[in-house]
Amino acid sequence: MVLVLRYLSGACGRVRGGLPGGFAAACRPAPGRPWPLCQGGRRASTRSFDVVIIGGGIVGLASARALILRHPALSIGVLEKEKDLAVHQTGHNSGVIHSGIYYKPESLKAKLCVQGAALIYEYCNQKGISYKQCGKLIVAVEQEEIPRLQALYERGLQNGVQGLRLIQQEDIKKKEPYCRGLMAIDCPYTGIVDYRQVALSFAQDFQEAGGVVMTSFEVKDIEMAKESPSASKDGMKYPIVIRNPKGEEVQCQYVVTCAGLYSDRISELSGCNPDPQIVPFRGDYLLLKPEKCYLVKGNIYPVPDSRFPFLGVHFTPRMDGTIWLGPNAVLAFKREGYKPFDFSARDVMDVIIKSGLIKLVFQNFSYGVNEMYKACFLSATVKHLQKFIPEITTSDILRGPAGVRAQALDRDGNLVEDFVFDGGVGDIGNHILHVRNAPSPAATSSLAISGMIADEVQQRFKL
Repeated sequence: MVLVLRYLSGACGRVRGGLPGGFAAACRPAPGRPWPLCQGGRRASTRSFDVVIIGGGIVGLASARALILRHPALSIGVLEKEKDLAVHQTGHNSGVIHSGIYYKPESLKAKLCVQGAALIYEYCNQKGISYKQCGKLIVAVEQEEIPRLQALYERGLQNGVQGLRLIQQEDIKKKEPYCRGLMAIDCPYTGIVDYRQVALSFAQDFQEAGGVVMTSFEVKDIEMAKESPSASKDGMKYPIVIRNPKGEEVQCQYVVTCAGLYSDRISELSGCNPDPQIVPFRGDYLLLKPEKCYLVKGNIYPVPDSRFPFLGVHFTPRMDGTIWLGPNAVLAFKREGYKPFDFSARDVMDVIIKSGLIKLVFQNFSYGVNEMYKACFLSATVKHLQKFIPEITTSDILRGPAGVRAQALDRDGNLVEDFVFDGGVGDIGNHILHVRNAPSPAATSSLAISGMIADEVQQRFKL
């Protein structure tokens, strides 16, 4: 698929309905080091901004940082519904710094990943954030996987991924002594990092440049300011009013939403195009017991199936020394449902009625059944892992954490891999930019994506 930017329009109006993604309270300190005060050089009671970013994940924080560094004279605020930043997709990320090998050559996704990986490494070096460039092997364990592996290698070369090599069995053993395989791609540029630490560092940069972070402020209502003699001055300068359930208000000139799992609801309730819908997929990880972590040195990935956006169950070392195995990919019954039995009737009904999930299920029925089976039976996942490291047994594995991925899906059941920006028409629509879809690997690409979002904001709003 050729990756393009898509711009949607609709008659944007009033937004109501308790949406995650808006927010006001003191910022929490980053682990291990103090943050500057939330006011960032302005009074903490300030409620008016030139630009407000809704969403305190890694994309929203990177975008806020990019905007304030480009436009230091503007007042910019970040609004987050949780009491802490980066706790959902960012905080449940596997931590891999992807090299850019998987994506179609010349596509925006490929370019942003390659550029973003370089920027993340550079940023971590500048800020003293720990990372490990531990590399990755993409391993073919069956003869029929070799043509796909070779094609993937050629794609990586076209994308400009650094240091790629095709290696045989003996070199696989040198890199990963306990891994079996017929052939592999050695990706030495792949690394690992704690993306939440990176996101919190973005927030610190933003605050030090004068930005304001407001947490625990759930957006209930967004509307145009009402004209009145007493409020006409602010109403003209800051025409957008954002309210939380407590009735607290934030006024601004422009709004940028980076709401991740709730990006469709914010856009739909503002009267914009309801598509694409977000379908939450939960990914469950397993943990290798500490006494067995010697079995894995770097990232070990299977040869991916190009029909799906998921990269398959893989071995991932973490910055804390643990080894994550997974994830699978199963439908989550709640947008922030990290446990198998987490359930939201509204979320489930939206998936069934509004999205193309039913069509997707019928198109990929066997794949879905297999993922559900692996989620239920630990032995099924272990059997898959043994294709790569035969020494692993069920007794070596513990159930671990889970993440929920915001997968954009169109009405025909097609996975949306494009970046989707949604604006709208009318008074309020001319002041809002919705980032409806920032596809994986958004964490790796976050600094590159933030530059693209800042460009779009500048162009749309004539900053």
